[in-house]
Amino acid sequence: MLIIIIAIFAVVIISLLIIIIKNFVSPKKMDAIPRLLKQGKTQNAIKIAKQILAKDPKNYLAHYYLGKSYIKENRTELAVIEYKNVNDNALFGEDINELTFRSEYSQLLLKYNQQNEALKNFLLLTKLDPQNAENFYQVGRIYEQQNRYDLALGFMQKCAMLDKKHAKAHAEIGLMLYRTKQFNEAKKEIDMAIKLSPETYSSYYYLGKILKDAKDLQGAIKAFEKAQRDPEVKQKAIIEHGSCYMIAGRNDNAIVDFQRAIELDKENSLQETLYARYFLAACYEKSRKIDKAIEQWEMIYKRNKGFRDVSAKLSEYKDLQANDYLKDYLTCSNEEFPIICRNATIKGMSLQVLTCDQKKWGCQITAVNKSDESWMSVRKQVIFIRFYREPEPVEEAQIHESLDTMKSMNSVKAFLFSSSGFNTAAKRYAENRPIELIDKQKLEALLSKAGA
Repeated sequence: MLIIIIAIFAVVIISLLIIIIKNFVSPKKMDAIPRLLKQGKTQNAIKIAKQILAKDPKNYLAHYYLGKSYIKENRTELAVIEYKNVNDNALFGEDINELTFRSEYSQLLLKYNQQNEALKNFLLLTKLDPQNAENFYQVGRIYEQQNRYDLALGFMQKCAMLDKKHAKAHAEIGLMLYRTKQFNEAKKEIDMAIKLSPETYSSYYYLGKILKDAKDLQGAIKAFEKAQRDPEVKQKAIIEHGSCYMIAGRNDNAIVDFQRAIELDKENSLQETLYARYFLAACYEKSRKIDKAIEQWEMIYKRNKGFRDVSAKLSEYKDLQANDYLKDYLTCSNEEFPIICRNATIKGMSLQVLTCDQKKWGCQITAVNKSDESWMSVRKQVIFIRFYREPEPVEEAQIHESLDTMKSMNSVKAFLFSSSGFNTAAKRYAENRPIELIDKQKLEALLSKAGA
């Protein structure tokens, strides 16, 4: 009996000793982590933090140090998990400084495009550290990205008030003032940003945006070229640079820029890459390289099914897979296109072609009806025909112009074919007039009948 009592007593004593040793050793281990991080021994720091968490999963100081270790190793996808655990559960105080933590956590959230969570943290930082202009700048920047310009402008102005030399804030204020048509004030802010820091190349990005909207494409192109020196706005600057070439009708230059922008995103994860692909597809569509355009639209659709009109574009061109005649109509060279249109007129419409002219938007034909062998000896009524293959629907102005041309040729009837259809105003204007608008479905049938 005595032996049993002694054994129980020994077990109790040993258990107490283990608890005391653990409580003594754990703080020692914890204290070693910051020192290891300073020495660059991140693997050792991670090992110790994990050992502590294996015994005490709710030790949020260990979670915090583990997150800091992951940041040092550039394993931010793991760091953000640890920081979220701390944010959701820890009590801030002496062990974990809230100001330092939120400064680090907010940057991680920005990196992973978690805007709403980042905004919450930056708003808290404006309260914790109200003299730090950068926190106000980041809040303004997020609001600007969310199109909440009234709030964004207020925070940017507060940033500029706290730090009069904050070039990026002046640039953002300039862009927002420009959007509200306060042109003089906007230009002053942009000029101030560039004067304060000519090496802050992101300011040139905003200058480029202003110049582009003002139709000064040459000036905008130069500004976007300078902006590309800033890694943070480089991809956006290249896309805007390409869009200027696109507006100017220099599709080959634009394609080079959009391809460069896409190549910058190695992981194909950035939102801007979707815009680069979208504009690249538009250039391909304009250049009749429909297969390449479809390839870009499909890649966009995989990431974001609701992006702009991508779904409609894929639906519009799905018939290319089944109809080679339509595909030829849309993708053939400018030299081949009049031949296809002429053939469609002769074989599909049973008309005799008088003239066949290549146009920027497609092909224009005049023709007459075939009757008997003596058709040439009788004065025939001229029929006016246009074939459009532009990616945009035909507009009302083009119907006006077609009617004027038709009258000048003494034509009695006009047929307008369009692979992209006609907008509502065009259809309304053509009603009760001697002009027939023919959409893609009937155009397909005509091409198939002609065997174009």
